[in-house]
Amino acid sequence: MSSCNIEVFPNFLRTSENLEKLDLSYNRIHGQIPNWVGFIGKASLWYLNISHNFLIDIKQLPWEGLNTLDLRSNLLQGSLPIPPPLIQYFFISNNSLSGEIPSLICNASVLKILDLSHNKLSGVVPQCLGNFSRNLTVLNLRSNRFTGTLPLAFAKPNQLQSLDLSGNKFEGPLPRSLAYCTSLEVLNVGNNKINDTFPYWLETLPELQILVVRSNQFHGPINTLMSKFSFPRLRIVDLSYNGFTGYLPGRYFESFQAMKNSIMPNQKYMRDETGYYHDSVTVTIKGHETELERILTIFTTIDFSSNNFSGDIPNVIGKLNSLILLNFSHNNLTGHIPESLGDLTSLESLDISSNHLTGRIPSQLISLTFLAVLNLSWNCLQGRIPHGSQFNTFDNGSYDGNLGLCGFPLSKECEDNRTKVQPPVLQHEEDDSDFDGFTWKIVVIGYGCGMTLGIFLGSLMFLIGRPRFFAKLGEREMPKKVIRLRRKVADTMARRN
Repeated sequence: MSSCNIEVFPNFLRTSENLEKLDLSYNRIHGQIPNWVGFIGKASLWYLNISHNFLIDIKQLPWEGLNTLDLRSNLLQGSLPIPPPLIQYFFISNNSLSGEIPSLICNASVLKILDLSHNKLSGVVPQCLGNFSRNLTVLNLRSNRFTGTLPLAFAKPNQLQSLDLSGNKFEGPLPRSLAYCTSLEVLNVGNNKINDTFPYWLETLPELQILVVRSNQFHGPINTLMSKFSFPRLRIVDLSYNGFTGYLPGRYFESFQAMKNSIMPNQKYMRDETGYYHDSVTVTIKGHETELERILTIFTTIDFSSNNFSGDIPNVIGKLNSLILLNFSHNNLTGHIPESLGDLTSLESLDISSNHLTGRIPSQLISLTFLAVLNLSWNCLQGRIPHGSQFNTFDNGSYDGNLGLCGFPLSKECEDNRTKVQPPVLQHEEDDSDFDGFTWKIVVIGYGCGMTLGIFLGSLMFLIGRPRFFAKLGEREMPKKVIRLRRKVADTMARRN
């Protein structure tokens, strides 16, 4: 009965005592859930989906055998309802629930997916949620009002695949027990107050694909464990808006194998096989934050913007040929834009604005035929802007603040468009004006017949039987030193004869 414009719970459900599965999602059901709904399939109901309605209150969840409960995207208020003890999939995101997570939730020890995101829940997170990780695969507490440190002590071993704690007020360091989460694919702790150094100890996690620590208080250089394969499957990494320093981690770029695939895998969404839950992530495109509600497995991005990184952009970045978004803006980077960026043939967005980059824009960037967003503004670049391909579509804003740049689309013309090439000025010891005419005649002969032939003919005209016109012209216009040399050669040849 999904998407049927139903406004109330149908009365015929009152007698459905043996119902096993009920889907009333995407309707217009509003108000409170009637008490009699609790008797629908009380012993047999294992799946209940009343998401995407206008429900404002749910007082009890009496279904003891319920396996899946989906209450997403309603108008639910008050405290978090306690799910049945055998629940495995509990979705109650996008509501207006408030207060702390009740400790009774610890009785739901077989939980696999718990999604409490986008509510107004507060307080500290119960430690038992970390213990659930033996069965728990997804824990999403995103966009709430949780505070305090992260006390989660994850069990070893565990099955946790996705952990999203972003958009809260968590403080302190990351729990080192995350290193036990060898199945972890997604770690998002962005937009908190976490104070720590770069979590290099996560680099050995074999399945980690998404690492987001944006908008926290991380600091210091990017250190490594020097393991052979660091972050081998990482394809989304966002360290933006922190206090990281030092050089960009070229060694990590070298080991990002998932960003080097020349053959694209089949396009599908992460966790699409479950049908229940899809990971999401917020990325910055053209200066604006955009939430990707579902993440394609081919999507790759590096965002190190708004930190204090210094030094050059490593050439090795050009090996990440499946990279789609690259953002190094608002740092202290110096040196030239590497030509190897032209090898990022899948790149759609490049932002290296607000740094101290110098030199010319490499012409190799013209080969980026998918590039839709380019921001090179507020650097110290100079020279002609490359012309052709996607570069014909970018406006002045892509180059603002680079006073040395010229050419389309800027109104400033390049110097080589305004200055005509002047002929070279020849320097001579004596009367230059007398010699210039003869010199240019010989040059014309040299260019017309070849340099060697021109020199030979020139000598021949003066040394043997040349026409009188050329002899008189030469004697009249040649400097005295040349004339004396000519006569001396003639006398020598006469004596030999």
